[in-house]
Amino acid sequence: MNCAGEVAMPNPMTVEGAQALRDELEHLKRVVRPEISKAIGEAREHGDLKENAEYHAAKDQQGMSEARVREIESKLADAQVIDVKKIAHTGKVVFGSTITLINCDDDTERKFRIVGEDEADIKNGRISVMSPLSRALVGKSEGDIVNVETPGGDAEYEIDKVEHI
Repeated sequence: MNCAGEVAMPNPMTVEGAQALRDELEHLKRVVRPEISKAIGEAREHGDLKENAEYHAAKDQQGMSEARVREIESKLADAQVIDVKKIAHTGKVVFGSTITLINCDDDTERKFRIVGEDEADIKNGRISVMSPLSRALVGKSEGDIVNVETPGGDAEYEIDKVEHI
């Protein structure tokens, strides 16, 4: 349960996504926190804190950094880390799998990996599990034809290959 008394939903993420969050958290705690603390200390030495821009900037940075630490800790606490390499390959699309799609209109090929929301990066072929494309693909198998509603209109794809890499 979270502070509002709501049951926290599991946050699916890949092994790599969870590690990236742990690395960021470690960096914030071990590097950024001490740097900000030092900057606040130096700014205090300049005297009157009411009109001390360096002090206020450092305090603002500290607030943003600590908010990010809490956000990452919360995401990791609710994380459901899924290692797709440990899931038996059946040809079905599952979270973490890499899918090669063929556009039925022009025979172009696109490759995507279904990842957690924090890991999504369309330029690098990583799409959120919550995206319309992911929702259309999950549970389907190699060879299936999938209709996907896109902002540019409906698109039809054939699932050419499902990989657990």
